[in-house]
Amino acid sequence: METSSHPSERYINRELSWLGFNARVLALAEDPRSPLLERAKFLAIFAGNLDEFYMVRVAGLKRQLAAGLARTSPDGLSPREQLQHIGEMVLPLVERHSALFAEAILPGLHDQGVHVRRWVEVDEIQRKELDEFFTQRIFPVVTPLAVDPSHPFPYISNLSLNLAVLVREPDANFTRFARVKVPPLLPRFVELTTDAVFVPLEDVIAANLSKLFPGMEILEHHAFRVTRNADLEVDDDGAEDLLEALEEELRKRRFSPAVRLECEKDMPEHVLELLTRELQITPDDVHRLPGPLDLSGLWDLYGIDRADLKDEPFSPVTHNLLSTSDDLPPDVFSVLKSHDLLLHHPYQSFTSSVQRFVEQAANDPDVLAIKQTLYRTEGKSGIVDALTEAAQAGKQVVVLVEIKARFDEQANIAWARTLERAGCHVVYGVAGLKTHCKLCLVVRQEADRLRRYVHVGTGNYNATTARVYEDLGVLTSDDVLGADVSDLFNFLTGYSRQTRFRRLVVAPHGLRQKFQKMIEGEAQRAHNDGTGRIIIKCNSVVDPAIIDTLYRASRAGVQIDLIVRGMCALRPGVEGLSENIRVRSILGRYLEHSRIFYFQNGGEDDYYIGSADLMERNLDRRVEALLHIDDEALKKQLKLLLDLLLSPAICRWDLGSDGRWTPVSLAEGSPVDVQKRLMAKALHEHA
Repeated sequence: METSSHPSERYINRELSWLGFNARVLALAEDPRSPLLERAKFLAIFAGNLDEFYMVRVAGLKRQLAAGLARTSPDGLSPREQLQHIGEMVLPLVERHSALFAEAILPGLHDQGVHVRRWVEVDEIQRKELDEFFTQRIFPVVTPLAVDPSHPFPYISNLSLNLAVLVREPDANFTRFARVKVPPLLPRFVELTTDAVFVPLEDVIAANLSKLFPGMEILEHHAFRVTRNADLEVDDDGAEDLLEALEEELRKRRFSPAVRLECEKDMPEHVLELLTRELQITPDDVHRLPGPLDLSGLWDLYGIDRADLKDEPFSPVTHNLLSTSDDLPPDVFSVLKSHDLLLHHPYQSFTSSVQRFVEQAANDPDVLAIKQTLYRTEGKSGIVDALTEAAQAGKQVVVLVEIKARFDEQANIAWARTLERAGCHVVYGVAGLKTHCKLCLVVRQEADRLRRYVHVGTGNYNATTARVYEDLGVLTSDDVLGADVSDLFNFLTGYSRQTRFRRLVVAPHGLRQKFQKMIEGEAQRAHNDGTGRIIIKCNSVVDPAIIDTLYRASRAGVQIDLIVRGMCALRPGVEGLSENIRVRSILGRYLEHSRIFYFQNGGEDDYYIGSADLMERNLDRRVEALLHIDDEALKKQLKLLLDLLLSPAICRWDLGSDGRWTPVSLAEGSPVDVQKRLMAKALHEHA
């Protein structure tokens, strides 16, 4: 019997849940036990996260509102109501964010000899150095734009930091408005050469406005920043050339509507009114904050050479089976003939495992073909280099580049063209779907037959993020999985309509149905003998149909634990609905990114890892792949990991039935930092 019928009693709003996640990121910055530059880093992450939230989620709600759509969210809120709740929740968060920087991080850094100062706080000698920096580095690239009858209000680009400047002719009695864009390619904070002193770039520009407007009287200047809709709408079903269609959409994105205006608190009303009118921004879209604006720029400050103000360095270890006693790299293929490997990044090295796998395949004369998906990769990619070398060596190389990966579209278009020039066969996936699965297939001629080697992962083929994202991957020579991955690549690159697999579960054709079946199976077993058990670790749980199935399983008696990094629309612990469901979130030094799905299955212990979260887009609008883990040794490793993540003594946040996340404090002793425990474990096992 359904005891909670109103949508708001069954679901937490996904947008507000996301803001709850960013609030937990902010709490990491507020933790005085963390080194100061790590706290500054979390301030930068919070700011960058919020930028993306406004560019995509808030922009989407505004687009719905403008189109007159009355569609409500699963929890029953209209777009207008969601925007209202978002505004009410965001403002206290951004005020906390600014206050933390000004009242805790800045004084703390000052005590440690790192000084971030506004212009009024630097002395004459320092001002002279900054003036020289302006003349040599800033003045040549800055273009002040006037606003008058012959100069319309200039276009303000997305996420740009700007100065609104009011000037006057010496003999005139009226003022003029001008806009000066702070160059985005220069350092966010200018470092003085003589001292560990950093000054915001906009302060240096503001102090030298007379050089940009010679002969004019500078009346006032104020910093502001604009956020625009950055969500692309590409109809790849109808696009004759997807690359050209996407490039055109990227050009259009530059001129999309503004969705947020950030300005300094002391900006006078007459300047604010001008900006809101020209940007077509409502007062609800304005965030008035103490300067400096754009604290995502704190990444620049984090980059300074002060190891004492950061976490203790950790170098990922090489998987034991891929280690050698000499300086020669291991033969990955020989290892995989006798062992399946479970890789856990960043504790185990991506470079010495996955990247080494692709590089060896590229250089091995017996390898005939390599097939790879690329969703996001780094600026200089060892994986891409290996694929181009393989193609130039005459191997058949097929690369599926997802050029619609949000905010990486331009980079992925460039990668696609680089790979094509090298002779790789580059494809862009299935029309109407993003390809999000993480797969690599190597086909090798061996003495007795062709053998297929496979990597299936939860994270991107990106050596840089693999050092800060927690992810899992499997390397194997399993024949059945090799056949599955071959079939899936044929579906992605050709006209194959294969939708049934053996060890893979693939969206959008079977993953939703598989989850429903597995959850319902646990419910039936709980009803029969009380043995139902489900554990899920993922980034987001927001799909209403899956949530409803979990609710039914809970009412049947299934014990369910969800480990969710980000959004969770499920309400745990509601009597008669979800009292057997518990939800926790683990945040820390590394971004928890792996997905693990465990179903007890009457003692069979089914484990899956893969690329999908419990979101409608992952289940219905993307190509995702989950791998069923057969190897008993790998299942044991996953069990140990989940046991640790579900320990009652770890640092975490617990979700209540009211939608609030609560940090766990233990009555006795200190909570265990899971990530530190896993770092120590990796070092111990490698010793």
